Amino acid sequence: MKIAVCIKRVPDSETRVKIAADGKALDEAGVKFIVNPYDEFAVEEGLRLKEKAGAGEVVVIALGPPAAQETIRTALAMGADRGVLLETQGLHPDGLTTAKALAAELKNGGFDLILFGKMAIDDYNHQVGPMVAELLDLPCVTTVAHLEIAGGKGTAEREIEGGVEVVEFPLPAVLTTDKGLNEPRYPALKGIMAAKKKPLESKPAQLGQPRVTVKAMGLPADRPPGRIVGEGAAAVRELVQLLQNEAKVL
Repeated sequence: MKIAVCIKRVPDSETRVKIAADGKALDEAGVKFIVNPYDEFAVEEGLRLKEKAGAGEVVVIALGPPAAQETIRTALAMGADRGVLLETQGLHPDGLTTAKALAAELKNGGFDLILFGKMAIDDYNHQVGPMVAELLDLPCVTTVAHLEIAGGKGTAEREIEGGVEVVEFPLPAVLTTDKGLNEPRYPALKGIMAAKKKPLESKPAQLGQPRVTVKAMGLPADRPPGRIVGEGAAAVRELVQLLQNEAKVL
C-alpha cells in the first residue's frame, strides 16, 4: 500500500503561549512544538497498515515553516519512509487554502489511502481532511476509531452518540483518525538515527489568496477567584442560596 499521512506542527498543549506584538499570531520564543496528537494516530495507523501488508510506503506531508522539518523527522523516526514539506511563512488559518495546497501535492501521488488527524489542537476546525477529499473527489470517513483494510476496500467504525457507526468505503479514500484508533509508538534510538538519513523534500507551497485571516488574538479572561462560604452543614443553606440567586445554576 502507498499511504500518505498529512501532519501539522502545533504548540505543545503544556506550553504557556504568548501573543506576538502584532496581536495576530503566537510569540514562538520558547514554545515547544510537536506533531499534532491526532496526527500521531494517523501516522501509527499508516505504519501498521504497511506492516500488515508486508510492503508499501508511508509518506508524511506537512505544510508549514522550515522548522516543520523537525516535526516531519519525528514521524520518520516512528517509521515513515519519506517526508515532504510544503514550505510557507507565518500562520495559515484558512482551511480551504491549506486543503488546496495539500490536494495539489497529493493529486498525482498514486496513494491508496490518505490519512489525517480528525483536527489540529491549535484551531479545532475539523476542516482540512474532508476538504482535501472533496477536492480530490475521493470518499471520506471522519473520526475513525477502528479500521480494517482488505480486498481494495475498507471498513471503519466511528463512535457516535450512544453507539458505533460502521462505514464501508472503496479505495483510494481519505480518512481522519480519532483517539482510540491505536496507541502511537515512541521513536526508538535506532529510528531517530535512521530518520536523519531518510529523504525529506522541501518545496514552496502552492498557496492561493486566503479568504480567512486573523484580525486579532487574545487570551481568555482570568477566572474570578473562588469563595468559601463556610464549613459543614452550616454552609449548605448559604451555598444553595448563592447557586440559585447569584450563579443561577439551580
